[in-house]
Amino acid sequence: MVTTGSQPQTVIALGLEGSANKLGVGIVKHVYPSGIPADTELRPEMIELANVRDTYNPPPGEGFLPRDVAAHHRTTIIELLNQAFAEAQITHDDLDCICFTKGPGMGAPLQAVALVARTLSQLWGLPLVGVNHCVGHIEMGRAITGAENPVVLYVSGGNTQVIAYSQQTYRIFGETLDIAIGNCLDRFARVLKLPNDPSPGYNIEQYAKRGSKYIELPYTVKGMDVSFSGILSFIEKMAKTEADKYTPEDLCYSLQETMFAMLVEITERAMAHIGSTEVLVVGGVGCNVRLQEMMGQMAKERNGKVFATDMRYCIDNGIMIAQAGALAFARGFNTPIQDSWVTQRFRTDQVHVEWRT
Repeated sequence: MVTTGSQPQTVIALGLEGSANKLGVGIVKHVYPSGIPADTELRPEMIELANVRDTYNPPPGEGFLPRDVAAHHRTTIIELLNQAFAEAQITHDDLDCICFTKGPGMGAPLQAVALVARTLSQLWGLPLVGVNHCVGHIEMGRAITGAENPVVLYVSGGNTQVIAYSQQTYRIFGETLDIAIGNCLDRFARVLKLPNDPSPGYNIEQYAKRGSKYIELPYTVKGMDVSFSGILSFIEKMAKTEADKYTPEDLCYSLQETMFAMLVEITERAMAHIGSTEVLVVGGVGCNVRLQEMMGQMAKERNGKVFATDMRYCIDNGIMIAQAGALAFARGFNTPIQDSWVTQRFRTDQVHVEWRT
């Protein structure tokens, strides 16, 4: 139980993430030297105690099925928990809460991890904290980079959103109208039979670095929103019917350049709207160096700065769930067992961000 006041306090949170093919367990410690303030933004000292992860990888050319991912999570999570506690050099008696991904994500994997969270909560007598996956990415990005109040570009296998904070809510300025950018990259990687290890998007990035010929592809920006299904259909057809004219490297290069330009456009428009000079790129696709370069060039022209994290934090992980959950817990939030269900539909702007002012 946390209370506001001037006495030093700590919150140690366990985070469980399993919304897709990455299973992560993280432990974070928040230190409040002067106590938890009652009416100002929470800015604890964050100490990373553990951040371990395991990935389910299907064969090249294949996607992952929810039931197979859930089976992977069920068979792997105990080992990861033991590994995390060993790395953190603590026991469950030191924890204050157990945080888990409530959504969005794939149904079966979410259920598998939430079941473990509920079980541990009852075994250890600890409160549960359900966390929005997207908010987890944002809060981890803010903590690692030190970005104050950035426009957030959230790009992953399941989400593509441009976000800005206002009045205790992460407001969505623009988003994909159909598939996420990471899903587009993954599906094209399957067409090219690229390996899933370490990730399809990473392998497309390596191919793109060897490309040199830009091929014009559909560019679909509608106001503040983007669409990727048309460009995917177009380039899939080219790869299958015109393989003698275009190399896989040039196709990957052109796909990246076109889609990233779309993201830069809507992000810049959001920056202009709110008067921000900061961009925070989060989510698995945010690891892409070319995307960071393009976003950095745009920000530099606006006398701004881009913040991004490496693969430890931009790819789905447990510590980001612990980070966001610990902040919510410090404000008195917890999730009763009867409300610990998971959902594949949980928008970023549905979360009351009570830990910010």
